[in-house]
Amino acid sequence: MSNTLIKSTAAAAALAASATLSLSATAAEAAGAKEKCFGVALAGKNDCAAGPGTSCAGTSTINYQGNAWKYVAKDSCVKMGGTLTAHKGNAKPVAKKS
Repeated sequence: MSNTLIKSTAAAAALAASATLSLSATAAEAAGAKEKCFGVALAGKNDCAAGPGTSCAGTSTINYQGNAWKYVAKDSCVKMGGTLTAHKGNAKPVAKKS
């Protein structure tokens, strides 16, 4: 195979994977089964669109980054110490007792 064909194939595969991740995240949110939870993701384990300094899934740079979010089960975010909106800082979340 030529280098051009290999590069084109790799680019197409990356684009397809990116589109699949975006669609699955949107589907999960639309189904109402998940919610975005800020400040609970470990470094490099966030879901897409974390905010300034990050570009997409897996790009958070520190644990519990306040502008990085992760999909969690609906109504569980606040219980695990996260927030439903972005916030400053990276304090370790503290689970709320019921």
